[in-house]
Amino acid sequence: MLKPHNVYHSNTSSTKTLFPVQNIKPFFHGSGYAFLPLPSFQSSSFSKSSACSRKAFKTGFAPPSKVIRAAIAKDVYGGNVEAATSTLKALVTVRQTVGGFLTNLGLARGLDDIQDLLGKSILLELVSADLDPKTGLEKETIKDYAHRVKQEGDDVIYEAEFKVGANFGEIGAVLVENEHHKEMFLEEITIDGLDDGPLNIKCYSWVHSKFDNPQKRIFFTNKSFLPSQTPGGLKRLRKEELEALRGDGQGERKTFERIYDYDVYNDIGDPDSDLSKKRPVLGGSKEFPYPRRCRTGRPRCDSDPQSEKKSNIFYVPRDEAFSEVKQLTFSAKTLYSVFHAVVPSLQTAIVDSDLGFPYFTAIDQLFNEGIDLPPQENQGFFRSLLPRLIKAISDSDNALRFETPDTMERDKFFWFRDEEFARQTLAGINPYTIQLVTEWPLKSKLDPDVYGPPESAITKEMIECEIKGYMTFDEALKQKKLFVLDYHDLLLPYVKKVRELEGTTLYGSRTIFFLNPDETLRPLAIELTRPPMDGKPQWKEVYQHSWHASGVWLWRLAKAHVLAHDSGVHQLISHWLRTHACTEPYIIATNRQLSAVHPIYRLLHPHFRYTMEINALAREYLISADGIIETSFSPGKYSMELSSVAYGLQWQFDKQALPADLISRGMAVEDPNAPHGLKLTIEDYPFANDGLVLWDIIKQWVSDYVNHYYPNASLVQSDEELQAWWTEIRTVAHGDKKDEPGWPKLETPEDLIHIITVITWVASGHHAAVNFGQYAYGGYFPNRPTIARRNMPTEEASEKDWEFFMNKPEVLLLLCFPSQIQATTVMAILDVLSNHSPDEEYLGEKPEAAWDVNPEIRAAFERFNGRLKEFEGIIDGRNADRKLKNRNGAGVMPYEFLKPFSEPGVTGRGVPYSISI
Repeated sequence: MLKPHNVYHSNTSSTKTLFPVQNIKPFFHGSGYAFLPLPSFQSSSFSKSSACSRKAFKTGFAPPSKVIRAAIAKDVYGGNVEAATSTLKALVTVRQTVGGFLTNLGLARGLDDIQDLLGKSILLELVSADLDPKTGLEKETIKDYAHRVKQEGDDVIYEAEFKVGANFGEIGAVLVENEHHKEMFLEEITIDGLDDGPLNIKCYSWVHSKFDNPQKRIFFTNKSFLPSQTPGGLKRLRKEELEALRGDGQGERKTFERIYDYDVYNDIGDPDSDLSKKRPVLGGSKEFPYPRRCRTGRPRCDSDPQSEKKSNIFYVPRDEAFSEVKQLTFSAKTLYSVFHAVVPSLQTAIVDSDLGFPYFTAIDQLFNEGIDLPPQENQGFFRSLLPRLIKAISDSDNALRFETPDTMERDKFFWFRDEEFARQTLAGINPYTIQLVTEWPLKSKLDPDVYGPPESAITKEMIECEIKGYMTFDEALKQKKLFVLDYHDLLLPYVKKVRELEGTTLYGSRTIFFLNPDETLRPLAIELTRPPMDGKPQWKEVYQHSWHASGVWLWRLAKAHVLAHDSGVHQLISHWLRTHACTEPYIIATNRQLSAVHPIYRLLHPHFRYTMEINALAREYLISADGIIETSFSPGKYSMELSSVAYGLQWQFDKQALPADLISRGMAVEDPNAPHGLKLTIEDYPFANDGLVLWDIIKQWVSDYVNHYYPNASLVQSDEELQAWWTEIRTVAHGDKKDEPGWPKLETPEDLIHIITVITWVASGHHAAVNFGQYAYGGYFPNRPTIARRNMPTEEASEKDWEFFMNKPEVLLLLCFPSQIQATTVMAILDVLSNHSPDEEYLGEKPEAAWDVNPEIRAAFERFNGRLKEFEGIIDGRNADRKLKNRNGAGVMPYEFLKPFSEPGVTGRGVPYSISI
C-alpha cells in the first residue's frame, strides 16, 4: 500500500485519540492494511519488509513495527494522532506542443504575467483507493493547485503540495482539472513523500479545458485490477470513466473529446462536391459488410442523406492523436505533408495525367535526376520534412528525386525475372494470398449464367508440358507441388464496371506455380478472363513461357496484369482491410468496455497507439473518392467496394491467427511433431518460417500475462468488463459478421490468450510483414505496377493494335504500366509508409509502466524481450543459409520484415507494437 509519512486528515475538524497500544486493532480493506508511520523514524526496523503476513493480521497479531509506530505517534502527538500530517509533493510534467496549451498561453509575456497566469492552471485531487471504514463511503479528495517551477527542454514542470492524513490510505487515482481555456498534454505525475517511494503515474494524455468540459480527468495509478478486485474507493470512478468514454451517441464530436463510438463507412464519398464522388455505404448491410469505424457525428450530405459531409477537420478521440506530440519527423506528419505538398506539386509539374514513361531509362531518371517541382512557400521546411524525397538542386529549386530501392541496388533487373516474381509470393510484401491447389480442374464459384463457363482454361496438358522430367501432373497434385494466385472470382464481377472508367482495364486472373525440388517456385501459366459483356461472350486466354519473341512479350504483359491485381489485393485487403480497418473497432470496444485499470486494457493499449488517426488520414486522402487508391490502383472507384466484398467472402476472426491462415490456404497442416505444431507445405517459406516463431513468442508473453491475472476459468467468466468487451467486438464492432463462424468463445484463460494473441499479431507482425517493405518492392514500380491501363493485344485486337505490339512491344508494356503521375504519387506515398519514425515503439523493446510495477509481469516481459533478441539472431542465421534460396542468393533481398527491432528510416525491418503508419 502507498502510505503518507505522517498522520492527518485535512477534511476532519474533530480530534480523535488512538486506543491504548494494547487495544489497537488493524484496519483491513482490499489487499492491504493501514498504519501510522512517522517520517522521523526511517530505520530498517520500521521498513515495509518487516510487515507480517495477511494471515497474522487475520488472527489478531499486528506487526510489531506497525504497533510501535502507532505508539510513538500517540506519544509524540499527545494522543491526537489525526493531527499528524504528511506533506506530499506532486510534480506534473506538461509537454509544450505545436498548437496546444503552452503555445496559446504566450510564453513571450512578461514574467509576472506568466507567473500569475500559470499559478492556478492545474488543479490536482488525490483520490484514496479505500473507503472510509466508519461510513463505508468514499473518502474526501485532497486538493491543491500546481504552480510552475521550471522548464526542462520541451517539458514544463509544475508542483503541488498536499497535507495528507495517515487514514487517507493508498492513493488510487489523481483527478486533474485544466483551469485554462486551452488543452494541455500531460505526460506524467510524480508524487514524492510516500513510505514506499515515489509514485509515478504515466499519463501521456490530452487534458481538456474545464471551459470545454467541466468533467475532471481521471488518472489511475499503475496498479491493475479486475473489476471484482477494484478497491472500493475507485469503483465509482472506474464506472464513470467508462460511461464518459462511451458518450451518448448524439451530436457532432468536438476535437477535445475522448468519446469512442461506432459508425459505418459513410464518409468515403463526397457527393456534395460532385455527384460522381458518391460512394456506397460500407457496413450495416448484407451487400456491403464492413468493420465499423469511429463515429464523428458530422452532418449528412445534402445530395445523399446516407453519406457524411466532408470536413477539413476529422475527429478521432483526443488521445488517439499524435501529430502535435510526436516529433516533427514522425511518419504520419510526413504523410500529411505528402498529401498536401508533394502530390499537388506533382500534379502541377506533370500536366498530362495520362502521360506514361516513353522508355525505361525515363523511369531510371526518377532516381538519378528527379522531377523538378514548382517553388514552395517554405522550401527549407519542405526539404527538412522529406529529406529522402526532396533534394536541393539550388537555393531556389526543389527536385523530387527518389532513393533507389534496395532491390534495385542489389539487382537492377530483379523485377524482370520470373523466379523473382515467384519468390515474392513467399517473401515479398503480399505473402498472404498464395495457396495450394487441392482440386482440378480449377473452377469458378460465380454464376455461369452471368459470368460464363466456370472451368479454367489451364489444362493438365499445359502443366505437364512444363514439369515434364520432374513428375506427372497427377503426381504433382498429389504431392502438393502446385500453387495458385487466384484473383478470378474476386475481380471478375468488377471487370465490366472498371472497364467503363477512363484509363484502366481489368481481368479476372489465375497464376499457377510449381514447387521445384530446391523449394523455389516456378510460374507455369497465367490465365486472364473477361466475362460476357457488351454482347460479347466470355473471353479467356492462357499465357505461358515461350521461346518465341511474341510469346515472351505476351507473357510479360500478362504478368504485368497479375502484378497489378496483386498490388490491389495487397493494399486493399492484406494491408488496409485485415490490419487497419479490422483493428479500429477493437480499439473502440476496448476503450468503451475495459477500464484503464483493467489488466487486459493495459496489455492491449500499446498495440493500439495512433491507429485511429492514421486510419482517419487514410479515409481523408488514400481511400476516399478520387483519392490516391482510386486514381492509382486497378479497381479505381470500386476499390473500397471490392474491399467490402473481400471482407464478406473471406474474413473470419479465427483465420487471422497465423497458423489458421496458413492451414486455410493449404500452406501448412497440423503436426504435433513439427516446430510450432505445423508442417509447412513449402519448407522455405520465409514469411511463414519467421512468422510462426514470432507468433509463438507473442503467444508465450500473452500466456504469461493472462495466466497471472486469470489463474482459473471462473475469473474469466465472471469478469463483466471482459465479457462485455468480447460481446461488443462480435456483435457491434464486427457486427456484420456476428452470425458467421469463426468467433471463439470466451470462457477460459486459454480462450482469452488466443483472442489477445490474434489481435496483437495483426497489429504487430501481420502489419509489419505487409507494410515496411513497400518501398523496397514497390519503389521501382515495374516490379509491382498498381494499375494496368491496356488490354492484352490478343483480346480482339485490331490489325493496327497487333501491328503496334509487333513493332513496339516494349512501348506497349510501358503504356500498360501506371502513368507518370500515378507512379510518382504512389512511390512518394510508399516511401513514407515504409518509414520508421525516430521514436518508433517496437514490439517488446520497452515495458509499459503498468507492467513494470508488477514483479511477475516485469519478469515475463524480460523473457519476452530476450526471446525477441534471440529471434533476431535466428533471422540472421536463416538469411545466411545458402540452402534457403527464397531468402539467400545473388542479388536476392534477405527476408527481414519480421525482424523485431530497427533504426529509424526505410530499413525493411522492425515490428512496431501498433499500426502507426
